[in-house]
Amino acid sequence: MTGRVAGKRVAVIGAGSVGDGWGNGKAAAVLYARERAQVLCVDRAPEAAEATAQVIRNEGGQAHVFAGDMTDPQAARSMAEAARTAMGGLDVLHFNIGISKPGGVEVTEFDSWQKVFAVNLDAAFHCTQAALPLLEDGGGAIVYISSLAGESNGPYRYVGYEASKAALQRMSKSVAIEYAARGVRANCVLPGMIDTPHAAAFIKPGSDRVELSHQRAAKVPMKRQGTAWDVAEAAVFLASDAAGFITGVDLRVDGGMGTLFGGAD
Repeated sequence: MTGRVAGKRVAVIGAGSVGDGWGNGKAAAVLYARERAQVLCVDRAPEAAEATAQVIRNEGGQAHVFAGDMTDPQAARSMAEAARTAMGGLDVLHFNIGISKPGGVEVTEFDSWQKVFAVNLDAAFHCTQAALPLLEDGGGAIVYISSLAGESNGPYRYVGYEASKAALQRMSKSVAIEYAARGVRANCVLPGMIDTPHAAAFIKPGSDRVELSHQRAAKVPMKRQGTAWDVAEAAVFLASDAAGFITGVDLRVDGGMGTLFGGAD
């Protein structure tokens, strides 16, 4: 590894994984550490955060753990304070939590809509608001993991997820403009068809994951699904000094899906 984020202090929100394998948050936390950052692994499930932190420690990296529900603004403030206490501050906020509820407008219950927005958007707002004073101390970066679904319609109907991810991307741009002169950058990564435990559990719970993978790969112009590592690589780049003049962008990691479905450039 090249040390692209060497010496940086990173909070990965959603650093655990919902099942076996590599989720986007877990892969990102480990890659930040491999690139010589110090990482605060944040997750609602303490055992999931600890599992990721242990991977980092086993590889010789520095990892800390904070367990909390980021839909609670007080928990988000406590997360920021934990970053200050454990690492002396914060240079990168990586927001990766999200949930999906299947269904279009007609069948989506309002409480389901609210739950999706609470996790996918409200939690991002709480974490951003809590982290910005620390990021401003020396300039910093925010990386939001959104979705290709935030800008274009794909093969699945999940209106709350689509709308919340679109709102997340718009919030990212607002943060980018408001804080540009203060040295804080904000960008989004837009994953497409990514092979993660969350995706498999959402699309066809209990299905054969190999067969599902083949079906999803066939929809992608590159004829393969992406991996959590593909998403993590994009995030680490945006968090690094190599992206020091990049802010307010939506970076697709989708194998061409956005072009196929008419996503805006």
